Amino acid sequence: MLALVSTAGSLFLSEVMDYVPCVLCWYQRIPMVALVVVLAVGLHAQDPGVVQYAKPLALIGAVLAAYHCLLYLGFIPQSIQPCGKGPSCAEVKLELWGFVTIPLVSLLAFIALWMGLFLSEEKRPVWRK
Repeated sequence: MLALVSTAGSLFLSEVMDYVPCVLCWYQRIPMVALVVVLAVGLHAQDPGVVQYAKPLALIGAVLAAYHCLLYLGFIPQSIQPCGKGPSCAEVKLELWGFVTIPLVSLLAFIALWMGLFLSEEKRPVWRK
C-alpha cells in the first residue's frame, strides 16, 4: 500500500498540482512504480520470495532520494547535478514545516518500504536453507 500511495502522491503532485518533476524525481518514480508492480504480483501469487526482488528496488530508490535531499541541502556542487533541460533538481517546490520536502518524503517512503520488506523476510536458521 505504501508504494501505491507514494506513486499516487507523486502523480497527484505532477498532474493535479502542476509541479513539473525534475530529472531526479523521474528517476525516483521508476523504482517506486516498479515496486507497485512487483509487490502486487507477489501479493497476488502469495510468493514470499518477492521480498528478494523488491528490496533492491527500495534501496535504489532510497539512494536516489538521499542524493536528491543532499542536492536540496546544497551538499552537492552544481557541476555534478544531473539536471539539464526542464526544472532544476535543486529548486525547492514544496516545503512543509520548514524542512519537509518532496525528496525527503520520497526518502522516508523508500526507507519505510525497505524496512518493511526486511522485517517481513522469513528468518530461517542457516542449517535449514
